[in-house]
Amino acid sequence: MMMTYQNITLIGGGTLGSQIAYMAAYHGKEVTIWGRSEASLDRAKKRVARWQAAVQDYFHSSDAKAEEAKAHLTYTTNLKEALQGADLVIEALPENPQVKQDFYRQFAQLADPKTVIATNSSTMMPTKLADATGRPDKFLAYHFANTIWQGNTAEIMPGQKTAKDLPATFVELSKEIGMVPIMVNKEQPGYVLNSLLVPFLDAGTDLWVRGVADPQTIDKTWMIATASPQGPFGIMDTVGMKTVYEINRANPDEAHQAAAKKIKHMIDEGKLGVETGQGFYSYPNPAYRQADFLK
Repeated sequence: MMMTYQNITLIGGGTLGSQIAYMAAYHGKEVTIWGRSEASLDRAKKRVARWQAAVQDYFHSSDAKAEEAKAHLTYTTNLKEALQGADLVIEALPENPQVKQDFYRQFAQLADPKTVIATNSSTMMPTKLADATGRPDKFLAYHFANTIWQGNTAEIMPGQKTAKDLPATFVELSKEIGMVPIMVNKEQPGYVLNSLLVPFLDAGTDLWVRGVADPQTIDKTWMIATASPQGPFGIMDTVGMKTVYEINRANPDEAHQAAAKKIKHMIDEGKLGVETGQGFYSYPNPAYRQADFLK
């Protein structure tokens, strides 16, 4: 009989962590969100409220269904409490290997030996992180696209030491929480989605950093010419500036460091993207629809 995961803990309630948590709860899983502080949990709760409204609108679901989902969510700053009884832990911490490995070492000491763990890292390969968990056979990468109720792919990427039967359990979990499972057969930084997306975002960022065109012109060009709903800078606003910053900062080449510097300036000004209502565009009504560009 295939293993199922009913009690799921999210480590980190950021943009994707809170989305994963809410969608799992929406589909009847018992979900705990762990945050480092009460302030971080307050931010997670506000995000969940946004996702609840978005999901309810997208699926035309009832108020009762939305409230039922909320009833499956628990929040805590106590890591031992968060890990207790968890079938699966999904780590959704910032794209910083040291931050992730520091958590895995705590996890290895506190979690039940049977607990499975996955990273939602968007760029890191599981084999490089696995040993820190203390259970590399029960560890793999599990990546979601943003606005996961709509872009509902769940990429499953095992590492070299992942048990052979573990990925199949994530295929089943993905289906249970409304995702389309995407099996990645070979470790690849960025999986399938970000292997395609990141070079696209890099190209847009490079044009901006070098002064070839401003973000709105770059997005306008792409969107009109390809009939795409967003350009690279609209996508970055959705992903969030902190994640974009960490990805650029981790690349030592001059172009990425220049991009990281400009994005850090935006972060310091509180322009984090959709989450704060201001990034490259203002929200909730950004002027990046084709109709706006054609005015």
